Amino acid sequence: MVDILHRVGIKSSVTDVYAALTTTEGLAGWWATNTQGEGDDLGGVLRFRFDAGGFDMKVLELHPGRRVLWEVVDGPEEWIGTHVDWNLDQVDDYTIVLFKHEGWKEPVEFMHHCSTKWGVFLMSLKSLIETGKGAPDPHDVKIDNWN
Repeated sequence: MVDILHRVGIKSSVTDVYAALTTTEGLAGWWATNTQGEGDDLGGVLRFRFDAGGFDMKVLELHPGRRVLWEVVDGPEEWIGTHVDWNLDQVDDYTIVLFKHEGWKEPVEFMHHCSTKWGVFLMSLKSLIETGKGAPDPHDVKIDNWN
């Protein structure tokens, strides 16, 4: 199995970043404007809808200010059963986000696309927290015909 890994520092408290990962308002502000569900409910399902399709994530773990873990329960075949893991740490004025989309069966071309898009959306998260304005779908940077 292979994983997508990213690291980003956000000039903010872990509390603000955690809220952006666990509330529909926060998630809609940086990832997908069409976000539904309860991200702060263990076992709850978050539904993200994009122009190119959608994903449903089951909330597996919530550790306020430290970690959020989702399992993909619906979406593209390559995503089903993978995990999206957010680890947070406060370092001086920054929250360090260690992001992992783990459990891909193989490094198919779509994984390369998704790695780049996760980077785009992590920059959107950073922008939302630091400036108050993210670039969620459909306002994100489009990188190819998969969006």
